[in-house]
Amino acid sequence: MALTAKARGCSLPTAPTEHYLLSLPCPAPPVLNALQRMTPVNHTDVREFVLLGLTACLDLQIPLFLAFLAMYMVTLLGNFGIIILIRTDLHLHTPMYYFLGHLAFVDVCYSSVILPKMLVQILMEEKTIGFSGCAAQLCCFVIFGVTECLLLAVMAYDRYVAICKPLLYPAIMCERMCRWLVAGSYCAGVLHAATHTTFIFTFSFCRSNVINHYFCDIAPLLALSCSDTHTYEVVVLALVSLNCLSTMTIIFVSYTYILPTILRIRSPASRTKAFSTCASHLTVVTMFYGAILFMYLRPSSSYALDENKMATLFYTVMTPTLNPLVYSLRNTEVKAALRRAVGKRQ
Repeated sequence: MALTAKARGCSLPTAPTEHYLLSLPCPAPPVLNALQRMTPVNHTDVREFVLLGLTACLDLQIPLFLAFLAMYMVTLLGNFGIIILIRTDLHLHTPMYYFLGHLAFVDVCYSSVILPKMLVQILMEEKTIGFSGCAAQLCCFVIFGVTECLLLAVMAYDRYVAICKPLLYPAIMCERMCRWLVAGSYCAGVLHAATHTTFIFTFSFCRSNVINHYFCDIAPLLALSCSDTHTYEVVVLALVSLNCLSTMTIIFVSYTYILPTILRIRSPASRTKAFSTCASHLTVVTMFYGAILFMYLRPSSSYALDENKMATLFYTVMTPTLNPLVYSLRNTEVKAALRRAVGKRQ
């Protein structure tokens, strides 16, 4: 994922009443008061981190648990439903739905990296995560975040070839090319994750082991480090530019060719079909990149920790939940496949 080098405003609140969810104050429980009295720890002493989560307000714990549990269930059912539908319906055995199946799989993994641990933290008030567990969570988060960015760009290119070069589509988007594009997306995610994880977890954490977030993200971890992170900040800037700018450029350029071509299609049925597939993809792209751009391209002076948490929550939890709904409600081919599947059972 595109990630900032060192977010400002990631230090712990200095007063018990400064733990917020959407700016709702709440008295801090004794465990957080104890955390605020913790003395700085040395890197060699860090065996676990403490995640403060979204809010310290006890009255919100049960509603939050139920809401996130419902979203996680919808994410699993929706995305696994898309995967099963694509594999069982021969009409969906095309490159576009091959990529969509992998996008659904990545969304399941993306949510599963964060939500199960988050639900345990909310319900059981188990705020700790081991040092190696934190490293693994960050690594998987980056892998699936970067992979999703690249898959969205690959899907835009696939739509460009299908709509603008239909005669060459079978030759260009052959099975081998599709496999290479998907494998390249996963490999790029692994390389990004290895870079971030290696850098961050060789730093010294001598300020505290309390992470003011609901999972192990790069910015709050850097806020705890007392090492010189300048080199890593340069690496982050390079990776952000390479990943986000390149994928957004591919998507933007693809649609500058796609939209005029669709408008020139004479057949109303063909035009509607092309619009439906592109509208689904553009909706997903807007949700995913909109939250990322809000999160990471704001002026550093406007950073607020609560806003950062909400933006991160949107693209780590909400987007994987909404993606299958978008593709099932706005895509005519998926809706037709759903009707065929329901008809077979009846």
